Amino acid sequence: MTEERLAQRIDAHGVRLRPFHLADLADVAESCDDPVTQRFLNHLPSPYTEADARWWITEGAPAAFAAGGAAYAIADPVTDRLLGAVGLSYPVPQRGQAEIGYWVAPWARGAGVATAATRALSEHAFANGIYRLELLTELENAASQRVALAAGFRPEGVRRRVTSVRGGGRGDLVAWVRLADDPPGPTTRGLPDLPDGRLTDGVVVLRRLGPEHIEQTYRLHTDPDVVVTRVPPEAATLDEVTRRCHVAESQWLVGTAAAMAIVDAASGDFVGNCTLLRDQPASDQAMIGYSLLPRWRGRGYATRVVRLASRWGFGHAGLSRLWAGTLPENVASMRVLEKAGFRREGLLRGRLVGAAGRRADSTIYGLLVTDPID
Repeated sequence: MTEERLAQRIDAHGVRLRPFHLADLADVAESCDDPVTQRFLNHLPSPYTEADARWWITEGAPAAFAAGGAAYAIADPVTDRLLGAVGLSYPVPQRGQAEIGYWVAPWARGAGVATAATRALSEHAFANGIYRLELLTELENAASQRVALAAGFRPEGVRRRVTSVRGGGRGDLVAWVRLADDPPGPTTRGLPDLPDGRLTDGVVVLRRLGPEHIEQTYRLHTDPDVVVTRVPPEAATLDEVTRRCHVAESQWLVGTAAAMAIVDAASGDFVGNCTLLRDQPASDQAMIGYSLLPRWRGRGYATRVVRLASRWGFGHAGLSRLWAGTLPENVASMRVLEKAGFRREGLLRGRLVGAAGRRADSTIYGLLVTDPID
């Protein structure tokens, strides 16, 4: 794409994309010094001053166009006030490829500005010679991933250690891609959100696992009675649990796993974890797993959880088959599965990694969408 073909105003989807003006200086400085912007755009100067904003408006943004990319201000089409920025970088002309990115001013967040601007610039880029657009997000940046989905981008996987992290080190990014001939509209998700953010039968509640559950989940997966059922039977580290809770929403959005916290409906106390892992998306199959703190066992909670998660998996997530594996000696877990309608299907010898590097057998249970859930 040439500078002449890109450097123009774009009005679409309720936003205006235009060149930056010096009148935007104060808004750019405030937006780029905002903690949220700084968190996910770690290449920005910190603190970000009006001098930095002036450089961007007069030199940085024009240079992006000159290099074959783009750097547009997102503006309100009525007032022309700055709402954010959207641009194209890393153009690869021989592949018809570029990377799209954006930020949104604090006063404009939550109004669909990022999605509208991403759709507008994507359509303009496709109409002017780009075939493939990439959008890279941090695993923890679920809001940006929701924008990608709403703008029709599809997840292609995780790029390991592809970005620098403020303070040192390297970080992973999720790659989202949209092609010029992809169907219009948002990308269909493999795992939809829970209705009203939860599932409940009045006794137990299932909510999406998140950073607020780190402490309780760490306590769960270091409890000796829970550790013996883990594979391998080792206590989780705090780093493992922290990462799991921080990336749970991302895994949900890309459709790989629905990790949930189990809560007692009456007291609001943390009970345990439950996960649906889409191990075979092509055949609409998922594995279900669950763990409860010992004090909550023997009350029928695990059975309630399995029933709730199974009904949601079949009724909302489009699954056709659920399966679960238990150690042959885990009689309590087998009873839970059988009470929830699962049928024993067989024994897989040496399927699991056991203690001290030994192998352990796994008893397999299955539930079909056509089976009754007791």
